[in-house]
Amino acid sequence: DVQLQASGGGLVQPGGSLRISCAASGFPFSQYAMSWVRQPPGKEIEWVSTIFAGGNGGSDTGSVKGRFTTSRDNAKNILYLQMNNLQPDDTAVYHCARGAGTAYDYRGQGTQVTVSS
Repeated sequence: DVQLQASGGGLVQPGGSLRISCAASGFPFSQYAMSWVRQPPGKEIEWVSTIFAGGNGGSDTGSVKGRFTTSRDNAKNILYLQMNNLQPDDTAVYHCARGAGTAYDYRGQGTQVTVSS
């Protein structure tokens, strides 16, 4: 079974940093593009970023450019999202997903990130 488990969320002050992780299992992780999506409170799920299977490129949504960095460790089957200069609008449940952009086929349980003073 495909399993995607995000962790590392928490409460952070505006301007702060946080790194969240996603442990993947049940499929050949290194062969898939992976994405982060998030769901702000009371809103629809939105795409955040995608990283290619080899980790050699990807893309992210405009609102996080220059602040968020997506990376992966294909030896450990882990996806990361380094978030810097966090803002209240970044408050959301963050999920990792298998696939690129919004065309993912699995989305795991998320981790809550709250940005507040």
